[in-house]
Order: sequence, then structure tokens, then C-alpha cells
Amino acid sequence: MTQHLVINAIGKDQPGIVNTLSLAIFDAQCNITDSRMAVLGGEFAIILLVSGSDEAIAGLTTHLNIAAEKLDLAITTKKTGAREANETWVPYIIEAIALDHPGIVYQLARFLSNKQINIENLTTRSYAAAHTGSPMFAVTMTVGIPATQKINVLRDEFTEFCHELNLDTTFKPTKD
Repeated sequence: MTQHLVINAIGKDQPGIVNTLSLAIFDAQCNITDSRMAVLGGEFAIILLVSGSDEAIAGLTTHLNIAAEKLDLAITTKKTGAREANETWVPYIIEAIALDHPGIVYQLARFLSNKQINIENLTTRSYAAAHTGSPMFAVTMTVGIPATQKINVLRDEFTEFCHELNLDTTFKPTKD
């Protein structure tokens, strides 16, 4: 029977982290089924979903411990199940850009949570505006909207909410 394991690793950014971790997973006869990786400040962070037999997942711990010691990584793991498809949610992409200020993610998350909308993926980025150098903030989210929601009403409410916060946004269905 196939088992699933979430692996979270963080450590000083350096060449070879992905190579070492993917080799450990391969050597344990497991498979990477989903992943997210990023350099945040001077740290490299990775989240992996791996699958394998009971024996392979059990043996993976030894391989991960060796990788953690070699690269000075903090690694945590958690067993999980396969994600079940949710046919009652409609996937949408939300993008927002604004002058950077505290609370943007919180305010967006609060609005979405109050509407029972699930945030499935979220990335943010701070940068300097091209001509002015002003601090800017961009967020991109994939969300699951309950199929019972009236999209046109939700879009209008979201647009008004973002207008009040001075956020420039797009709200569109995914192409998946």
C-alpha cells in the first residue's frame, strides 16, 4: 500500500540541497509527488510530499538524517494521506499588488476565510517599483471557492474590499 510523507527542511542556502534530498528520497525508493522550494533571506526552505511503500517510507528516515547532518538542515516529517479531490470547490487565481504595508496577507486571508474560501497555494514577494523605488508587495493565491457561491457577487464584493485597501487585483478561474 502506498504511504505519503510530508518533509519540511530548512537550512542555510547552498548549492546541492535539492540534489542531496532528492538522492535520499530516490535511494529510499520513494517518489516526490509534490514540492515547493524557495530561498527566503539567506535560508533555503523546501516542502516535499513523497510517496512509497510502508518499508520505503520507514527507511527514508535514515536517509534524511544523513542528508540533514551533511547539509546542516532542520528536517521534520509528518505522515499524511493522499489528497482527495473536492468537486464542490471551484479553483480560482487571485493576484494583488500594492504599496507594501503590514497586514495585506492577513486582510486578504480574513476576507477569504469569512467567505469559506480555502487558500490552497500562496506566494508573496516584496520588491522596489521600477521608476520610483517605492516598496511594493505582490501576492498570488490559488483558492478553492465553494461551488454554491455566486461568483459574480463574490467578485464584486472582493473588488470593493480590495479597492478600500488600495490593492490592485485580478480574480480569475484557473486553467487547470
